[in-house]
Amino acid sequence: MASAEMELALFAAGGAFFALAGLLALRRGLGRRRAGRDVAALEGLIEVDPVPALLSGSGGRVSYANRAARAGLGAGPGDRVEAVLSPLLPDAAALIQRLLLRADGEGGASEDVVSSAGRYRVTLIETAGTACWRLERLPPRPLADPAVPPRLHSPETPVLTVGRSGAVLYMNAPARRLLGRRIKRLDEVLEAAPRSGMVQQVVTAEGPESFEIHIADAGVGRQEITLQRLPDTSGAAVRDGVDELPVPLLRLRPDGLILRANPEACRMLEVTSADGSRIGEHMEGLGRAITDWLVDAAAGRGLHRSEFLRLVRPDREVFVQVTLNRVMEGGRAELVAVLNDATELKTLEAQFVQSQKMQAIGQLAGGVAHDFNNLLTAISGHCDLLLLRHDQGDADYADLMQINQNANRAAALVGQLLAFSRKQTLSAEKLDLRDTLSDLTHLLNRLVGERVNLTLRHDPVLPPIRGDRRQLEQVMMNLVVNARDAMPEGGEITIETERCVLHDPLQRDRARVEPGAYACVKVVDQGVGIPQDKLQKVFEPFFTTKRTGEGTGLGLSTVYGIVKQTGGFIFVDSVVGEGSCFTLLFPAHEQAAEVETVRPEESASSAPRDGSTVLLVEDEAPVRAFAGRALRLRGFEVIEAETAEEALEILGDAKLHVDVFVTDVVMPGLDGPSWVRRALVDRPGTRVVFVSGYAEEALDKSRIEVPNSVFLPKPFSLSDLTETVQRQLA
Repeated sequence: MASAEMELALFAAGGAFFALAGLLALRRGLGRRRAGRDVAALEGLIEVDPVPALLSGSGGRVSYANRAARAGLGAGPGDRVEAVLSPLLPDAAALIQRLLLRADGEGGASEDVVSSAGRYRVTLIETAGTACWRLERLPPRPLADPAVPPRLHSPETPVLTVGRSGAVLYMNAPARRLLGRRIKRLDEVLEAAPRSGMVQQVVTAEGPESFEIHIADAGVGRQEITLQRLPDTSGAAVRDGVDELPVPLLRLRPDGLILRANPEACRMLEVTSADGSRIGEHMEGLGRAITDWLVDAAAGRGLHRSEFLRLVRPDREVFVQVTLNRVMEGGRAELVAVLNDATELKTLEAQFVQSQKMQAIGQLAGGVAHDFNNLLTAISGHCDLLLLRHDQGDADYADLMQINQNANRAAALVGQLLAFSRKQTLSAEKLDLRDTLSDLTHLLNRLVGERVNLTLRHDPVLPPIRGDRRQLEQVMMNLVVNARDAMPEGGEITIETERCVLHDPLQRDRARVEPGAYACVKVVDQGVGIPQDKLQKVFEPFFTTKRTGEGTGLGLSTVYGIVKQTGGFIFVDSVVGEGSCFTLLFPAHEQAAEVETVRPEESASSAPRDGSTVLLVEDEAPVRAFAGRALRLRGFEVIEAETAEEALEILGDAKLHVDVFVTDVVMPGLDGPSWVRRALVDRPGTRVVFVSGYAEEALDKSRIEVPNSVFLPKPFSLSDLTETVQRQLA
C-alpha cells in the first residue's frame, strides 16, 4: 500500500522519473500470471497523472488513454499512437521508431522534441508486452537560447533516418512524397555530404530543389536528417508590395542565407532567383568575412553604415553599395539589405586614384630621370673624350664602345620612364606612317622570329601625322613584341593602317575622341588573349601578365604615354583564346607644307668664330668638367661657374666679352632662366643654350622662354653639345 502511494505521488509530481522507476518496479514485482491485473493497476495509476499518458500493445494501437490524454488529445482505445501524437509532434512515426529501438534494450527511453506547438518530453516504458507513453509539455526556453534547435517545424516536414554508412533506414511519408520513391542511400539525392544548417540541392521527384538541412542525433549510430523548405516568395505567397519596389532588396539571415530577393535584386545579381543561396556566392571584396559583418549587424553594431562590395562576375567589374537594417521576425533577428549600383562611383574613384598614382609616378620618374641624366651625361661625355684619343686598332677601343653603348641603353630606359609619365622631350615632325612602318619592317621581322609571320596592309590615302619618329618606332616595337610573346606556338601579326573620319564624338572606355580625320593603326595577333578583368589594367605602369622575370610592366604603359603625348588615343580589344587587337588613332596633319628656313650649320670639326667665349654654368661638377673640356677641344674659350650667383659676379666685369651662355635650368639658388634674364639686361643679344635632365615639357615655359635661346636635353654627347653651341653662333 505504501508502494502504491509512493508511485501515485511520483505521478502526481508529473516527473518523468516515475515513468522509469515506478513502471520498472511493477515489471519486476509482478509475474506473468498476474499480467491482466498488472495492466489494470497501471491503468488506474496513470489515470490520475495530469500529463497525457497512453498504453498500447504490440500493434501500436491505444488500449487505454488517461483523463489528460482523452481531454487534451482526444485519444481513445483503438487509435494509433502515431495518429494521436502527430498533431503535436512533427514526424511522430520516426520518433516512435527511435524510442522503441532504444527501449528494446534498456526497457525505457525518453526524448525532448521541439515543434511549432511547443517543447515536449516523450517517455516510453515497456513492461509485460505493454508500452506506456507519456507526453509531458516543457516550459519554453528563452528565445535567445542557442540550444533550441530550429529543426522541426511541421508534421509535413520530410525526415530521413540514416545509419553510419549513409544507408537510409527510415523515411516518413512527406519524405517519400517529396523524393517520389524509397531510397536506399542518402547520396542518391544529395550530391555532397549533408551539413547541418546549410542549404543544399536535393534531387526531388520534380527535379533539383534547395532545402535547408538539419541533422539530429537519433542514438545508436543513427542520424535524423530534416529537409526544411525555404520560405516561398513566389506567386500569392507574398503580397507585401516588396516585389513592386524599384529598389533591390535582400532579406538575410545573420549567417548569410538569402531568405528572399525581390526582382530588382535578382536583376542586379543577374540570376533568376537568389532565394536559398548565400550572399557570399554573389558578392566579395569586403576585406573581412561577410558573415562577420552580418553577425555584427544582427547584433545592432554598424547598422546603416554602407559597405562597398564587388559582384562575382567573370566578364566585368560591378560594384554595389550595401546598407543593412535589422528586423525581428518570430523573435529572431533578420537583416534587410538595400543594394545600390555603385559601379560608376567606384569607376570615378578608380580614375581619380589612377590619376593620382600616375602623377606620383610621373613626379618620381622626373626626379629619377634628372639625376640619372646627369650621371649619364658625365659617363657618356667622358667616354666620348676617351674615344677621341683611341682609334679602332687600340686595345681599349672595344671596352670604351661597350661603355658608350650601355650608357645609351641606360638613357633609353630613362626615356621609357619619362614616356609613360608623358614628360619626355618629343621632336615632332610631319610623318607618313607608311614610310615609318616600311623602314621599320626589317627590324620588326628580326624581333618576331621565324615562327611568327608579320603582315603589313596600308591604306593608299592614309593622312600624314605629326609626331616623334623615334618614339613612334618604339610604340610599334613594343606592340609587336607583346604580340609575339602572346603567341608562344607561333602565328601571324597583322599591322593595318587606314584613314578614319569621325563625324560624331567617339566615347569609349574613359576617353572621348573628337570628330575629325585620323590615321588609324591596328596591331592584330592570334595569341592567347587578355582576360576581361585585366583588360583595363594593361596600360598601368608595372602591370604585367607575364611570369616573374619575363616583363617589366613598362612596355604598354610606355606606349600609352607616347601615344597620349602625341595627341592620339589607344584602345584594346581581346578575346581569350582568339587574340588581341590594339587600335591607335592619331590626328591627321594635313595643313599646307610649312616652309622651313634652314640656317647654315657649321660642322662639329669647324673652328668657332675668333674670340668666341662660352660661359658654362653647371652645378654638377662631373657634367661641368666634361662640357668644359669638350668645348675647349673645339677651340672655344670657356669660363666655368658652379652657381648662378657666381656667373653674375663674373659678368660684373664689363670688359669681359661672352658670346654664349650654356647653363643648367634647375640649380640651387637662382635657376638658369632667372640669372640669364638679369644678365641680358646688360648684355642683350647674347645667345643662350639651356641644358637640363628634366624634360622640356616638365619645365615652366615662362622660365625658359628667353630670346635667342635653345634647349638641349641631357644626356647629351660631345658632338651634341658642340654642334648646338656652333649653331647658336652661326
